Amino acid sequence: MRRDKVVVVGGGMVGHRFCAKLRELDRAGRFQIVLLAEEPRAPYDRVNLTKYYETRDPNALQLAEEGFYVAQHIDLMLNERVVEIDRDKQRVRTARGEYHEYDELVLATGSAAFMPPMPGIDKAGVFPYRTIDDLIALEGYAKNVRSCAVLGGGLLGLEAARAVQELGLTTHVVEIAPRLLPRQLDDAGGKLLLRAITALGVQAHLGRATSRITGDERCTGLAFKDDSELAVDMVVVSAGIRPRDELARASGLLLGERGGVVVDETLSTSDPHVHAIGEVALHRGVIYGLVAPGYEMAEVLAKRLHGQEASFVGADQSAKLKLMGVEVAMFGEPFAPLHHGAPTKEIVLHDMVNGVYKKLVVSDDTKRLLGGVLVGDASQYGTLLSLCRGGKELAVPADELILGKRGGSGDAGASLLDDAAQVCSCNNVTKSDLCVKIRDGVCSLPELKACTRAGTGCGGCMPLVTDILNTELARAGKSVNKDLCEHFVYSRTELYEIIAVRRYRSWEEIVEKIGRGYGCEICKPAIASILASVHNDLILNHDTLQDTNDRFLANIQRTGVYSVVPRVPGGEITPEKLIVLGSVAKKYNLYTKITGGQRIDLFGAKMNDLPEIWSELIAAGFESGHAYGKALRTVKSCVGSTWCRYGVQDSVAFAIRVEERYKGIRAPHKLKSAVSGCVRECAEAQSKDFGIIATEKGWNLYVCGNGGAKPRHADLLASDIDSETCIRYVDRFLMFYIRTADRLTRTSVWLDKMEGGIEHLRDVIVNDSLGLADELEAEMEHLVKTYRCEWTEVVNDPERRARFQHFANTPDPDPTPRFVNERGQKRPVDWPKRVRLPLVDAASAKPRSGSHKRWVPIVDAAAVPREGGIAVKYGNAQLAVFQFASRGEWYATQNMCPHRQDMVLARGIIGDQAGTPKVACPLHKKTFALDSGECLSGDDLRISTFPVQVSQGMVYVELPSVAVLEAQLCKKEEACEHEAAE
Repeated sequence: MRRDKVVVVGGGMVGHRFCAKLRELDRAGRFQIVLLAEEPRAPYDRVNLTKYYETRDPNALQLAEEGFYVAQHIDLMLNERVVEIDRDKQRVRTARGEYHEYDELVLATGSAAFMPPMPGIDKAGVFPYRTIDDLIALEGYAKNVRSCAVLGGGLLGLEAARAVQELGLTTHVVEIAPRLLPRQLDDAGGKLLLRAITALGVQAHLGRATSRITGDERCTGLAFKDDSELAVDMVVVSAGIRPRDELARASGLLLGERGGVVVDETLSTSDPHVHAIGEVALHRGVIYGLVAPGYEMAEVLAKRLHGQEASFVGADQSAKLKLMGVEVAMFGEPFAPLHHGAPTKEIVLHDMVNGVYKKLVVSDDTKRLLGGVLVGDASQYGTLLSLCRGGKELAVPADELILGKRGGSGDAGASLLDDAAQVCSCNNVTKSDLCVKIRDGVCSLPELKACTRAGTGCGGCMPLVTDILNTELARAGKSVNKDLCEHFVYSRTELYEIIAVRRYRSWEEIVEKIGRGYGCEICKPAIASILASVHNDLILNHDTLQDTNDRFLANIQRTGVYSVVPRVPGGEITPEKLIVLGSVAKKYNLYTKITGGQRIDLFGAKMNDLPEIWSELIAAGFESGHAYGKALRTVKSCVGSTWCRYGVQDSVAFAIRVEERYKGIRAPHKLKSAVSGCVRECAEAQSKDFGIIATEKGWNLYVCGNGGAKPRHADLLASDIDSETCIRYVDRFLMFYIRTADRLTRTSVWLDKMEGGIEHLRDVIVNDSLGLADELEAEMEHLVKTYRCEWTEVVNDPERRARFQHFANTPDPDPTPRFVNERGQKRPVDWPKRVRLPLVDAASAKPRSGSHKRWVPIVDAAAVPREGGIAVKYGNAQLAVFQFASRGEWYATQNMCPHRQDMVLARGIIGDQAGTPKVACPLHKKTFALDSGECLSGDDLRISTFPVQVSQGMVYVELPSVAVLEAQLCKKEEACEHEAAE
């Protein structure tokens, strides 16, 4: 059977999308597809061109994995510049003199950077900003200069400015218009964006027309038409685009007056066998400079060639971007003065404090949304765009779309959209597309993204996709409990997506925007972990969200003391470092034990001593081993080829590389790894979350194994891969796990619950079936590059260091831990048998006349952490004082947890349960009401509580005499001795 030959000229994003879509529709193999690309590399992501500087790897931006074009039977030919179209013979000729005949020809040649015809434009140091080769060239030149000006303050100009600034150059943006993004923003939005980029150190020169580029052979600056000059060493030109229509022009196709190949609704040119899509196509007098309309053109043309009915009726210039860290979006007609002859109205929110500007343009009767501008917060973009495109009457008052519902809060969401509303503009996914899949059984975000491709482009639609998923599941009556806890109606996976897309930075912002109540011991650590995974902020920036281990960067043990585990990458350690560990253990009387992960654990450290211990370890070259965190613990190794007669690869070196790369990375659960130097597998790599085993040809990568109570053998993900490929796959695997796993879910359980199992995971990680590989690798690279040792940050920061004390009102350590000697070292005394301790009588009642209690000034209010607690000493009794700042409340309780009688309650996480304020004991997570002392976790336990007042910066607690309180709170044997026997 003869196949129709489709030749595509242009290896950009739109050409790639057309080929992929045509092959997807062509299940019968009717078409032969030839893709001619003039660049030396396969189609890549030009929208995220600036991300090239994050990896310096051109392949990281590729739109498809190696082997995609072969597997899809697409003949991709690189370095093939087409120089002639012979329409009579229906063939094209390349610069190499080769001919390619066609039945249908598709021009996807895109556009070129416009280089204004001014004097000096051809000098050394002047660069366009359009391709990877442009970026490579300007990066090389930038190594020897200090400053750069970007000509153009539009979308691409600000992207170029970000790239230049990341190269370490003093950066200027020159724009002839009086504001940035003159085609997208109004004056108010432009001013807010200007303020934001100025704060980042970029100098903007607005309303300045450039007359020439100064210098002899090399650029030395810019001269403006007002006779002023700007001295810079380099210039990047981003002054607009021009369609690449020279081929069409030479072949006699109809062009627009200012360029561009004229096409109709079928995307056909004046020759019915020649079609044009993307930035080279002129449709109804418009050339679209955004990728989303180009994608829409590609899909329409693919459907038409396949015989389906489809038309391109135009697209708006809506877009959502992040320019130099500032969210910017525009949609519909944001500047329309009239609509159907009637004047339009504007609804404006201008928040200069938080740097947010939102403007909606609505019809005169305010019933239809016509367009808008969002700066600083574009989280509502997906919903607003869909409402605008739908053109139907709004179901709520227009002002509620940006101001929230009257009498409450809430964003516009899925319930406001009809089925035809477009949700994902990158991949043209409608609400109906999503709903159909959900009704067919899709119950999770990863599944929905995989089968619809929604959210796999820019990611801006993820909050709306999540909203639609939740709404449809509820409508179907499916009992899928996705709520993290009572405070968030989202799973951890959904929270990760929302926080990552909206770039939330704090607990307060998150609970205000998408939560309720005051949090608890479940959601607070989960949110803190997500913030660490997204931004890699120091964990101590959110210390009162953390369990005690992360709050104090060490593992809490019996009696409330801690263990210290320094990192020993790959298990390799020098004799000098071993001596330091021994000296520190001896000095602080610590119990020492070699762990199963080839490290040395130092047990029995008091909180007050932790910074001093870390200081000595850091001076010897150690850093935190993150044994306290849901993070990478260890990468175990055998000696490999360096010593072992069976070893085939250097497992120690690779294990050290792996551990150094992933140290400190936060995850839903702890991670363990190992590298074995041969198949004898002495490092036990196949029982780890990810394990690497040497082969004669490279490495085998295993994932999702674990030991523990329910051991699971790891699954083979990839075999005989080189070191770089192995690292790349581990990057993707870990980030995909971090993104999608539920809280406290090990990789083994995550995989067991995954639809499609290891085959699906392999498709995602190795074959990039979701198109997320570039994102995952870039996110991991960010975490790797921004790593900081948490111990070092404490040691070098007096303010953080001061937090490591047991009592707020005395520098004394906790005197209650007791130890016994065993086998030459100390260990904690056995926990006592359960004894019901008496409560302080009526401690929480209001004071009565003649009461023996009095108000005691107990501690400076400034010494009590916001949203947390700290212990205070009253005689020999210990109290816990809590500042519940978000509720405007203070509480005081006994510090002893009645379960095991250790003095630790002040270190617990505070929150609420159905409105009742509570604290969770850091040892076993038993929860107690802060106001009544009742145990809320169902145990037959109770704690004493005490009234609190704050006056003139001092916390007062209503207490009985010291003797009475000691008698009632110090019932644990030797609990109130001044010094613990060691």
